[in-house]
Amino acid sequence: MIYTSINNPKIKQLKKLSQKKYRDQTNTFLIEGMHLIKEAEKANCLQEVFVLEGNHVDTTVSVNEVSINVMKFLSQLETPPVAIGLCTKLKEDNIGNKILMLDCVQDPGNLGTIIRSAVAFNIDTIIISEDTVDLYNSKVIRASQGMLFHTNILVKKLSKEIKKLKETGYKIYSTKVTSGKELKNVEKSKKFVIIMGNEGNGVSKNLLDLADDYIYIPMDKRCESLNVAVATSIILYEISR
Repeated sequence: MIYTSINNPKIKQLKKLSQKKYRDQTNTFLIEGMHLIKEAEKANCLQEVFVLEGNHVDTTVSVNEVSINVMKFLSQLETPPVAIGLCTKLKEDNIGNKILMLDCVQDPGNLGTIIRSAVAFNIDTIIISEDTVDLYNSKVIRASQGMLFHTNILVKKLSKEIKKLKETGYKIYSTKVTSGKELKNVEKSKKFVIIMGNEGNGVSKNLLDLADDYIYIPMDKRCESLNVAVATSIILYEISR
């Protein structure tokens, strides 16, 4: 089938997925571009593909052609992609031993980059706070380069989750800009949580109070702090060594 009108009911429903409330209602989201479509299919969450008419997509799911006007209507990119995929939201898995916890990270590019680094450095579970930017924001998905399809990501109330994890033997490390230990001087644990904070305010006080140890990255005094995605990548690299 070829969709040529932006007023088609199916196309209008897909367009609504640019809004979080509709993604939550339908438990689905859109991805743009062949790379993300391939990663989604590997993770078994790709439902359907919409390809620019005249192009071909090698996939096992249903494929529909769309006109350039429809593709522009659905896309959130300046240059529309060749294909857009409809996906089912990821299922949450059991919590692993190496946990990254994100407290109110607001920038979608930061969250996506952090997810990519977490996969690169063998973090098996990411827990994000309820007030962190939506995991299925299109910018998050693009910045993750598809790695959100290959890790376990949960949305939880962090203070409650930390208390549970402490009871089962996890060591809780929180970043703290003004004080703390270099990671190389911290006793490493097989079961750990690393808490990273909000771009402007860092880790919230109620979570800092639950931490077993504070960590920081030593740097030139002329630089007050690092971007949270950069800081997370450095810390995850250090702890993976």
